[in-house]
Amino acid sequence: VQLQAFGGGLVQAGGSLRLSCAPWGSIFSINSMGWYRQAPGKQRELVALIISSTRINYADSVKGRFTISRDNAKNPVHLQMNSLKPEDTAVYYCIADVREYGSTWSALYWGQGTQVTVSS
Repeated sequence: VQLQAFGGGLVQAGGSLRLSCAPWGSIFSINSMGWYRQAPGKQRELVALIISSTRINYADSVKGRFTISRDNAKNPVHLQMNSLKPEDTAVYYCIADVREYGSTWSALYWGQGTQVTVSS
């Protein structure tokens, strides 16, 4: 299983970016998908997690500004980031809790990370 993330870049404060993450491989089911981020000198933190359309969690720092979505259980996950702030600058990592074909358990997979830089 691999996760391909794209959509990062450089944006001015107040601007918007949209991250996407596509899972591919021998995927039987995906329990959840989400995004972590890690800023220089800081610990990695959970930004948003989607389990279903009614089970979504956001970090307090992004509530009201970021929106995570998926079209269905195996489609890419998207993170719409609005009203970006310089403190949102970080490497963003896609995650997915995936059960592979032939397996009775799931595992957490990480994407390669995409840089988001917000200038003031």
